[in-house]
Amino acid sequence: MAASHGRFLWYELATTDVAAAKAFYTNVVGWDADDASAPGMDYILFSAGKATVSGLTNLPEEARKSGATPAWFGYVGVDDVDAAADRARQLGGRVLIPPSDIPNVSRFSVIADPQMATLALVKWRKAREQPAGLDAPGGVGWHELFVADGDKALAFYSALFGWQKVDADDGAANAHRLFSAGGQTIGNISNMPDTAPEPFWLYYFNVGDIDAAAKRVKAGGGQILLGPADVADGSRIIHCSDPQGAMFALVGKRKYQGPGYFPRITSRDPSGARFG
Repeated sequence: MAASHGRFLWYELATTDVAAAKAFYTNVVGWDADDASAPGMDYILFSAGKATVSGLTNLPEEARKSGATPAWFGYVGVDDVDAAADRARQLGGRVLIPPSDIPNVSRFSVIADPQMATLALVKWRKAREQPAGLDAPGGVGWHELFVADGDKALAFYSALFGWQKVDADDGAANAHRLFSAGGQTIGNISNMPDTAPEPFWLYYFNVGDIDAAAKRVKAGGGQILLGPADVADGSRIIHCSDPQGAMFALVGKRKYQGPGYFPRITSRDPSGARFG
């Protein structure tokens, strides 16, 4: 098994309507859903083929009262959750949920970086398969952080996880600060849109036909916030929100690329895409 420190190992949606979110994502992304609920906690496991991709649970009532809204969270593997949480604090971040145990499953903590974008730290109690690759159907194909100060964010995560800035041939891609974990380019850091209330992480789910998936988003009560946009390999991306308001993104091919269609950028970085 490859080293897990600094790699995204899990994704979880906390929402206000588990049943509705389950129906939406199984239809839009094509995931299968298995009920893993425990007394007092609804929990759904989403999978693509044999690979378990993510989880779905209720947004806690106390979080709702404090103003939290439905959102996707990424879990990054660390060798020592307690040490990583302390390190995040020393680097100017905040520990929102102190290191805690899920019996027989994991030890985890939720942190905010110095600009208040949130992530979870995790260490599994037992060895588990690494998440599906970036190109796996139904997997997470990209990770994008939107912040006001990209250089500050990259310095924080590099010191915490060992992420490395990736030099790219395309100047726009460099401006968006591609980063790698374990030698693999897995995401980018972009300037936060003026309309965003706070910094946030956006996760891209792989779909087979991006145009058909966009129709399913709308038919299911979700919204298309940006896109569709072309990226270098002929794929397209869209930024979306689900019916409960959680943001996510989709990436996939066009089923039909008619006459006159050409990819228009030279970087794999979705943030450099053109919308239309």
